[in-house]
Amino acid sequence: MPDMVQGHAKPTILVVEDEAPLITLLRYNLEKQGFRVEEAADGQEALLRVAEARPDLVLLDWMLPALSGIEVCRQLRRKPATRDLPIIMVTARTEDQDAVRALDTGADDYIAKPFAMDSLLARIRALLRRSGSIATKGTLSYLDITMDQDAHRVTRAGRALHLGPTEYRMLEFFLQNPGRVFSREQLLDAVWGRDIHVEPRTVDVHIRRLRKAINVEGGADVIRTVRSAGYALDQDGD
Repeated sequence: MPDMVQGHAKPTILVVEDEAPLITLLRYNLEKQGFRVEEAADGQEALLRVAEARPDLVLLDWMLPALSGIEVCRQLRRKPATRDLPIIMVTARTEDQDAVRALDTGADDYIAKPFAMDSLLARIRALLRRSGSIATKGTLSYLDITMDQDAHRVTRAGRALHLGPTEYRMLEFFLQNPGRVFSREQLLDAVWGRDIHVEPRTVDVHIRRLRKAINVEGGADVIRTVRSAGYALDQDGD
């Protein structure tokens, strides 16, 4: 079995797509990589399938009949059971503002059609790593923030925090390197991986989401913005 799923039960990917030939192509390639594949042809069916059995990752087309991928993503993020469900948005739209809109709605990543299958598989592999499909060990902490890597749980001052997989991996990287300033490019390499092309502005979107998740109940901002340089985990946050 390929190393992306080695040592784990087969991760399940829900493919939400209304183009039958693309579904066939995705199923063939994903199953060849050791994944289980479920299908949904529209947004309503996708929500029903997720409610019946939560997948490990959703590959979600933007343009769907009746209920758009953006609205499906929005509804999944509203529910406690699926607010951290890994979602990759697949879109024929290539404008930067559309990509940012997908991320702001709650998608963890996006890829534009037509895409290379190797690129999609790399994004799936990276996102499953960040969501805990590949286990890490130990506990990381900084000030009142604690990350239990075995349980894949984060708390601040004893209160549980709810992070998406990308925000989790970003915080994990910061906790491994507290006080150090990282450029957007360095964060892209560390969190997404060198084999995936992601726009630097994507980092800003996820930093905003990380800040919102960890700076709850009036807690001090511990993510410092260093102008023209990048970001750091630092108690003197902006």
